[in-house]
Amino acid sequence: MRTFGAVVQALREYHGLTREEFGRLVGYSKHTVASVELGRRMPDVGFVEAAERVLGNTGALRKAAECLERQPGLAAWFRRWAGLEKQAITLYTYECRMIPGLLQTEAYARTLFTQQLPPLDDDQIEAQWAAHADRQQLLRNRANTAFGFILEEHLFRRRTGGRDVTRELIDHVLDLAELRNVEVQVMPTMRESHAGLDGAMQLLENPDNKWFAYCEGQRGGLLVSDPKEVSILQRRYARMRSQAHTLEDSRSLLQRMRGDL
Repeated sequence: MRTFGAVVQALREYHGLTREEFGRLVGYSKHTVASVELGRRMPDVGFVEAAERVLGNTGALRKAAECLERQPGLAAWFRRWAGLEKQAITLYTYECRMIPGLLQTEAYARTLFTQQLPPLDDDQIEAQWAAHADRQQLLRNRANTAFGFILEEHLFRRRTGGRDVTRELIDHVLDLAELRNVEVQVMPTMRESHAGLDGAMQLLENPDNKWFAYCEGQRGGLLVSDPKEVSILQRRYARMRSQAHTLEDSRSLLQRMRGDL
């Protein structure tokens, strides 16, 4: 978005227009123009088309805008991490809040989307699911990438979306756990010691064998690249792997929970 905005600003200045003058020509306020140029606002189709006509109709802005639409359903703070995911050779996830996006079914994901506050409109929900579905291809398209998941038992017992949604979700997770590059472990609810009480985390190794971490909260996320900080999170994740059920026991537990529904 910042790059697109810089292109708009450069073309506007080349044509000798102030933001206010340009805004009048394209039908937007100077404040909207400033937000787009500074990368703070996603330009809509009307803005792009109007800007093209005013700035020479070269097609450059239409082409650039296509790049902004590749991940419309991903939060801005998550997009850099999503880019790293596509090149990862190792990706570990510990989740205590919800089933992670890479493992979600469409019904489960849509349940989460419809419960968000402030509410999402239909187009936003469709964009969110499209982005999720696209990310999920990583599990099958990157067969040489090792994916590991540690999931809290209560994520399944909560029955988000109801029995049918949970039943489908467990079946889906069990199917994915059969892939050679995917490991799923369940952290038991009854656990006297737990190395992950500070919250969810993700760890990633890139092709240069450099590790990154990502921690997400209510309204934002933190990408961690400091080796010392990443090392601390790696040690916590390693401890959790020993505290969670084994792969075999996790599969058995999921099957039992499935049978109870």
